[in-house]
Amino acid sequence: MIMMNSRLHSFHIPVLGLAFSIDTPLKVAKYGISSVVSLVDDILIEDMRSYHCAQHGYAYVPIKKNEPDSRARRITAYLDLLDEIIKKQIAEIRRSSLCEESELTKYLLLLSDNSSLKKLYHTWLKTGNEIDKKVIEEKIRNRIEPGDINVNIMAKIDKTNYDHEGNALATEQSDALAALRGFANSTLSSSVVISAGFNARLFSYISSFKDFLPDAHGGFVKSVILKVSDFRSAYIQGKFLAKKGVWVSEFRIESGLNCGGHAFATDGYLLGPILEEFKTKRDDLREELYGLCLENWKGKDLDYVPYIPQQKLAVQGGIGTANEQKFLLDYYKVDSAGWGTPFLLVPEATNVDEYSLNELVAANEDDLYLSDASPLGVPYNNMRNTLSEQQIKKRLSQNRPGSPCIKKFLVSNTEFTSTPICTASRQYQHDKQIQLEALGNADAVEIEKLSHKACLCEDLTAPSYILTGIKQKVASRTSICPGPNIAYFSGKYSLKQMVDHIYGRTNLLKEAYRPNMFINELKMYIDYLAREIEKQKDGISDSFFQFVDSFKTNINDGIDYYKKLIPQIECETNKYLAKMRSDLEGLECQLAAILVLEKP
Repeated sequence: MIMMNSRLHSFHIPVLGLAFSIDTPLKVAKYGISSVVSLVDDILIEDMRSYHCAQHGYAYVPIKKNEPDSRARRITAYLDLLDEIIKKQIAEIRRSSLCEESELTKYLLLLSDNSSLKKLYHTWLKTGNEIDKKVIEEKIRNRIEPGDINVNIMAKIDKTNYDHEGNALATEQSDALAALRGFANSTLSSSVVISAGFNARLFSYISSFKDFLPDAHGGFVKSVILKVSDFRSAYIQGKFLAKKGVWVSEFRIESGLNCGGHAFATDGYLLGPILEEFKTKRDDLREELYGLCLENWKGKDLDYVPYIPQQKLAVQGGIGTANEQKFLLDYYKVDSAGWGTPFLLVPEATNVDEYSLNELVAANEDDLYLSDASPLGVPYNNMRNTLSEQQIKKRLSQNRPGSPCIKKFLVSNTEFTSTPICTASRQYQHDKQIQLEALGNADAVEIEKLSHKACLCEDLTAPSYILTGIKQKVASRTSICPGPNIAYFSGKYSLKQMVDHIYGRTNLLKEAYRPNMFINELKMYIDYLAREIEKQKDGISDSFFQFVDSFKTNINDGIDYYKKLIPQIECETNKYLAKMRSDLEGLECQLAAILVLEKP
């Protein structure tokens, strides 16, 4: 029976853009660290397969775009390659000595000091008897396991594909379903992280693959992780999947605003109260989903699953200190904490070109903002002065807004065409500008906002091309999308330094003041509400008034929750907690000062 890897670390590295974590498993899985690979761009995936085949001495047989089922097959081939290379890495680590500079020793030293495996290593160090030493060493080697090689599918990115004559291909050839099939057919025993909303056809498709269904012992070769922003979303999506016989192995809660990449803001629901709801209801949810799954499994003549499968809880978004992680694990009983943005500063773990890395190191709070750069129409965490932004400004100066749309992964708009196109494309921006001018609404602000759409298909893959040296002509620019948390980190770090920071063995923030992660998120939501109100230039509709009223109520409820929570944060000093109270009171006043709207 193949089971999911029980994590040796209490943190994971979430998906980071398209290129930033595309081969992160090759760098960190050998140390037991789990990470996530994006499956959006099969062109990048095929290029990286070519590169890593050459780097590791494998024969490379191209899978061309016009071949049958090429997207799924490219993904399968790449994931199989990662799986094979990492298995070899683990075998080499198990064979290596326990000398000071060995990879086996590095593996053990990176573990949390509370790890039973690390404690076993310390026992080995203290043992003088050579026979006992060899017995302990063998136990250590047998417990060396890789981190999970998980994959991410954005449910929202699921365009229909067409043949060379313009005929729509079968539903199974859509981007999201083909990506899922690529993962399902791979040799990996890991999880698919589904994010960015509900996709009925994708969710239904999962149950058609045997690896997602339980064996006689309740184990799964492959499993589903749902990335959600609140409990309601987890409940609705989890029930839909359970009725299809698909078990959710983990709910991965992400802050709506205090995150990298696309930001899916809640209606003012804050992370602390959301975690509290999961803490209170997770057992009931697990039992309800098990009952729904069991009915489906019996109907498929699957062997009876004798116990409720494990269902983990993880959280990510804005975590920045060891104490914050400790509190999340201890108080909310989460199984893992996601550290994404800080790992952009760790070249040993992620792909960030030198220019962008230096900009990240120097970035302060004013350099980070929530933008309209994404063609998906979803707020996008951005950084000023990126190579992507410079390219946009250059095109604007040449009166050539928009980008050539080559990859077409983010096409979604049919305002001017029968076939969807991308709002960042030169075609859309040209047609939209003509429309605005004809309507007499072509003011500078509207045109500038329109033209700031970035070609994320190209700009989020550029770092991999720059660092590997392949396809240099297309590696002209980088869009970097860190969470606001990057402002508090100001260096380039080794993997050891970052892991030591996560576990409290060192402090990369030094003496720099950084508000608590809950306070940071609260401030972002208040700023977000103020911006949304500012946008209402043409008057306030009844529906918007209701939105604001509900939003402020939810934030105030969150503030009240944090006032009661502060005494429970026992891992922080009295001085820290006093400052947290002061910050909370200041933000409460800031919320109260926001324009009180009168109902129309």
